[in-house]
Amino acid sequence: MSQGSNFVDYVKICCRSGHGGAGSAHLHRDKHTAMGGPDGGDGGRGGHIILKGSTHIWTLLHLKYRKHVIAENGQNGGSGQKSGKSGTDEILEVPLGTIAKDAETGEVLFEITKDGETRILTPGGRGGLGNWHFKTPALQTPRFAQPGEPGKEEWMVLELKVLADVGLVGFPNAGKSTLLSVVSAAKPEIADYPFTTLVPNLGIVSYRDSRSFVMADIPGIIEGASKGKGLGYRFLRHIERNSVLLFLIPADTSRTIKEEYQILQNELEQYNPELMHKPRILAISKSDMLDEELQNEMKQELPADVPSLFISSVAQKGIVELKDLLWRTINS
Repeated sequence: MSQGSNFVDYVKICCRSGHGGAGSAHLHRDKHTAMGGPDGGDGGRGGHIILKGSTHIWTLLHLKYRKHVIAENGQNGGSGQKSGKSGTDEILEVPLGTIAKDAETGEVLFEITKDGETRILTPGGRGGLGNWHFKTPALQTPRFAQPGEPGKEEWMVLELKVLADVGLVGFPNAGKSTLLSVVSAAKPEIADYPFTTLVPNLGIVSYRDSRSFVMADIPGIIEGASKGKGLGYRFLRHIERNSVLLFLIPADTSRTIKEEYQILQNELEQYNPELMHKPRILAISKSDMLDEELQNEMKQELPADVPSLFISSVAQKGIVELKDLLWRTINS
């Protein structure tokens, strides 16, 4: 199975939390006491459905075929003020960058961003109080207790935004997959036609002194992606989570570098203006085909407000300098 079919960034699941157990209405009786007071224990709470962040998972694939998630009910209270056992929680491990949404309203509930972070997705019902809580001077032997609260049943959407230090932004066929395969151990599918990358590929880039950072090759943007054209929104959302944007434009582009950069920038700005505040770097790929004179000519027309350099993944030209620049930018 290719990484493409393994990468799932959207699932819709039906969550059913546990009912709370009923409180007990027991009255104390033993061989010394014929008419004792109330001693009914509380019911246990119903099981929650909980999301837990994990750095060991990159995708929501394990939840794709699990349409119903059901937590255990709480147990009823007992005599002697014994509380019922709480229902077991259902804990779903999810990748960092997972967003939980209400499927009916589309409202974003929360986002999981840290390893080990837990958030309740669907809370279990509270257990009912036992009858000893209701004893008063006027009512010495209450013969009633609270029922447990029902659990909830609701449809939830989980969406993944890839968390990476560097996001590669460029048109299809800009050389992003090739760059990722050269700087990291990732083995993305590479072919010389647009839209080879249909899912984000993640690579760990080894840096000096055994340090590293994560780079994500995000599927190529086409003009109009911000309006849902082409691969559209589904992939633009992955760019929101990256801390540095690396714009990759091939030296053999049919437009000028500046024009291509403007179009890419425009798509990002229309989708989410906050993306414009992210640090960015411009790399001119496939530049092994340029002689020095041509490269100097092209330098004159590069946008002035962004650090830029010429690279070639195949010829390993400028790769070390690119890693240095990325590391400095990530950690600045």
